[in-house]
Amino acid sequence: MKEIIGFIRLYAKEINKPVLLISALFMAGFIWLNYGYSLETRLIHEIGSPWSGIKAHFLISFTAFLFPYLLLLARKKEHHQLRPAFFFCLLIAPFLFAIKVSMDTTIQASTDPWWNEYWNNVFYWPPRLIMLLICLGFIHWILLKEENSFFGARLKRMNWRPYWIMLLIMVPLITIASTQPDFLATYPKMKEILPLPPNAHPAWWYKVLFELSYGSDFCSIEIFFRGFLVIGFMRWVGKDAILPMACFYCTIHFGKPLGECVSSWFGGLLLGIVSYHTRSIYGGLMVHLGIAWLMEIGGYLGNY
Repeated sequence: MKEIIGFIRLYAKEINKPVLLISALFMAGFIWLNYGYSLETRLIHEIGSPWSGIKAHFLISFTAFLFPYLLLLARKKEHHQLRPAFFFCLLIAPFLFAIKVSMDTTIQASTDPWWNEYWNNVFYWPPRLIMLLICLGFIHWILLKEENSFFGARLKRMNWRPYWIMLLIMVPLITIASTQPDFLATYPKMKEILPLPPNAHPAWWYKVLFELSYGSDFCSIEIFFRGFLVIGFMRWVGKDAILPMACFYCTIHFGKPLGECVSSWFGGLLLGIVSYHTRSIYGGLMVHLGIAWLMEIGGYLGNY
């Protein structure tokens, strides 16, 4: 744990304080607009086209992603001669994620409406992970092929103990959150498939399959945000890749409870700092998956 605290202290010492403060105030205003005036929902409806979801998500995430970079580019002379590849990735990143969250993966798996609903819920996340991996694979092959690992997908010399401690710290916080109405209205995600019909036997198998599918979404989030947006971008801007990633990451929580959205900005910074120093996404993936499944347990117990 001392190692992670050391990473945080080093980042706090080296980060441009005015840029950090202005970015934090900007995101606070962005969150206020979304939760006070339903910004995301309004954009999707007002654009009013088949691509409205993609356009709305792109505008929101690109705005949050670009703003800290504009501040950093304005204040750092060494960033003025960035390669075209950087600007291409700056533009393509929010577009890829907008496609990911707007994908239609509806399937007709059965004549039974309940089973159709179940398999569509299970099939919702894995295709999005596959799509991101294919796109990131092309980007890595074309632009970053000299890198040793695929956006931090390496396990060498991993010290897992600090990540277990981080998960233990989250247990009381999730326990408190599990008493809040907005949390219980969202979690557990498993309630989307409940109650299981009598012919879903053994019932635990169908629940586990759903949770594994849900967990695949956090694999896509870690490889994209901490892998691509931090480890990928650090070759051009170093540690300055962390703050824009955290701002972008915060916007994908706009549909979640307010407390979760606000905390995601801080969580994004923390996981970004760790992935930057370790050059690996697996510690963050362990924490993220652990928190997600703890929230599922908390929501399940709080509701049922």
